[in-house]
Amino acid sequence: MNTATRNYAIVTTAYWGFTLTDGALRMLVLLHFYRLGYSPFTLAFLFLLYEAAGVLANLIGGWLATRYGIQRMLTVGLVTQITGFTLLSLLNPAWTAVMSVAWVMVAQGICGVAKDLTKTASKSAIKITADQAKNQGSGQLFKWVAWFTGSKNAMKGFGFFLGGLLLDALGFQHALWAMAGLLVLVLAGVVGFVPPLMGKSKASQSAKELFAKNAGINALAAARVALFGARDVWFVVGVPVFLYSQGWTFTMVGGFLALWTIGYGLVQALAPHIVKRSADGLSSEVPAARWWSLGLALIPAGIAAAVLLEAPNLQWWVVGGLGLFGFAFAVNSSVHSYLILAYAGSEKAAEDVGFYYAANALGRFFGTLMSGLLYQWGGLLYALVGSALMLLMCWLLTLGLPTRLALQTSPSTPA
Repeated sequence: MNTATRNYAIVTTAYWGFTLTDGALRMLVLLHFYRLGYSPFTLAFLFLLYEAAGVLANLIGGWLATRYGIQRMLTVGLVTQITGFTLLSLLNPAWTAVMSVAWVMVAQGICGVAKDLTKTASKSAIKITADQAKNQGSGQLFKWVAWFTGSKNAMKGFGFFLGGLLLDALGFQHALWAMAGLLVLVLAGVVGFVPPLMGKSKASQSAKELFAKNAGINALAAARVALFGARDVWFVVGVPVFLYSQGWTFTMVGGFLALWTIGYGLVQALAPHIVKRSADGLSSEVPAARWWSLGLALIPAGIAAAVLLEAPNLQWWVVGGLGLFGFAFAVNSSVHSYLILAYAGSEKAAEDVGFYYAANALGRFFGTLMSGLLYQWGGLLYALVGSALMLLMCWLLTLGLPTRLALQTSPSTPA
């Protein structure tokens, strides 16, 4: 195994461990507080600071990873997540609802910073290692991005199941301690095996330089806001609460969302075999991003029609529709994840990736907020309509994606 492949494997494995606990945390918090009687909007509110913190964390994280190296930022991200878990475990059941919500929001905000610091550093490492491994053959960047993204989301699915399982088996506090212990092991692996100077380069010297990205990155970032807002607007609160209201148990809800996320991750990993590839890395991939966005918009619109018409066995319409949505969304997301690294320059890849994932976090923030509001105002129907409208916006924004690279480092050529 050469150095580039070794570094890719180490970073991917470390991020798996992080993602497993992050997925478990989301399900743990959602189910625990829903069981305590919190409203859909309050549940969404618990995650708002988590998502909002990610916007700033991605921007600063990309700059810090460029200046200080990827290993150091992975270390900071893992330590921050352990700190967030520890604070959340100190939640006192005797506190008032207002105090409890405030405490959880702060702890979740710390975990949000941790997630996006770790994600930005990990994705940047892939750009660097793929550039080092160009001699392994064409298409290395797309293949590594797809596998990393897909396996990460599959691991998040296992995390959803783990969260429900730990909540039942250990309770809220002890589950958080167990997950913090797992991250300590991951942290030891990062410190011991990730090269200290990986990704270290000259960082931007001004805010203007940091934000002035090329046209491809700007258009893709805007589309990413709409894409992930469209997912979370019905996935974060609407789907779990709807299924629970249909008589599903916590274990059934957590298990279904786990299977959905695992399947979603597997499709992402297979995206290079689904999307037609081009010699220049963009002329086929950019149209694919456009068409998959447009097709994806039709799915929540169709499910919304079933809800409006009160179709029999409605829960199975939702389950089936969510399966179709997951397949199309996975391909779309994987193409986006490839395109950001294709558009990004090698020297400051971490900054470019950080800017892009700040947009990703902004989309999750908006989708999470609207998920609680729309479900409270009009149930699953309103959340689905909101999703369809956001996806139409995503499609319109992808029309601005360039199909040729500017004069900069070219991406590895897909096979």
